Amino acid sequence: MKIWKRQIDITKAADRCQNTMVDHLGIEFTEVGDDYLIASMPIDQRTKQPAGIMHGGASCALAETVGSTAANFCVEDPYYCVGLDINVNHIRAMRSGKVYAKAKPYHLGRTTQVWGIEIVDEENKLVSVSRLTMAVIERKS
Repeated sequence: MKIWKRQIDITKAADRCQNTMVDHLGIEFTEVGDDYLIASMPIDQRTKQPAGIMHGGASCALAETVGSTAANFCVEDPYYCVGLDINVNHIRAMRSGKVYAKAKPYHLGRTTQVWGIEIVDEENKLVSVSRLTMAVIERKS
């Protein structure tokens, strides 16, 4: 079942992220399905901590990026979504390559949304899991 209330377009989503942290970290939207959105992020000097592994903040930024982007395609005007809370559990350290985050909703309510985001490596091994809670807000005229 399709969850999107607005026509979802990964090119349009990418355009909105130019000159932001999303752009700086190299996050790219790669796939959209009926009930999910996927984005990728390279593991390089922008996304590593001094110990040489992926920074937890970078995986959190990837999870919030893909989840909040998906959330905003699940509401109609005049509504928009902003993050309320995110929880990230780090499972596997990454030193190189690319990771992929897949966001799927647990709950799409009138005032809140809850999303699950799994980040995997290029071999589809689990790197981290996140739960993102979004507030649905009415835009004032």
